[in-house]
Amino acid sequence: MGIFLLIFIIVPIVEMAILIKVGTVIGALSTIGLVLLTAIIGAALLRQQGLATLLRANQRLNSGELPAREVAEGLILAVGGALLLNPGFVTDTFGLLCLLPFTRQWLATQALKRMVVASGTTQSFRFTAWRSGPSGSGNPFGTGPAAEDDVIEGEYRKEGDSADKSSDRLEKK
Repeated sequence: MGIFLLIFIIVPIVEMAILIKVGTVIGALSTIGLVLLTAIIGAALLRQQGLATLLRANQRLNSGELPAREVAEGLILAVGGALLLNPGFVTDTFGLLCLLPFTRQWLATQALKRMVVASGTTQSFRFTAWRSGPSGSGNPFGTGPAAEDDVIEGEYRKEGDSADKSSDRLEKK
């Protein structure tokens, strides 16, 4: 927690100092124009790279693979976009590094090395009751009104996963 507080205090001070220094060298309007230019270039790069990452994730999903790398790259793209929203050259530099394909892929590889994907035989699901009838009221089975927040949560096992077949029934929590 302390490191984030330190970052939120130090980064704006460093950004202001650099903006003031650059402003005295090239002028205030030129500095503002340069900050806006980096934001425009970053937004265009974010759109292009985000779409490419989304298409790759969709292809992996269609082939039945888990798009873990694409999800990690998507998160890095989101962080890079957020950094580009902050005015300043330091955050813009880190934001652009997050958007460049080779540095983003390296960061995603480093992040995926530290992550563990857990898998079990029990799978969870969530079912939200839908509305039927002309007024939108009632439950899907037509036996009384359904509240707006009816949610049924549960777990199930595939038939061959358990020795005790009686535990394969759905149970309401």
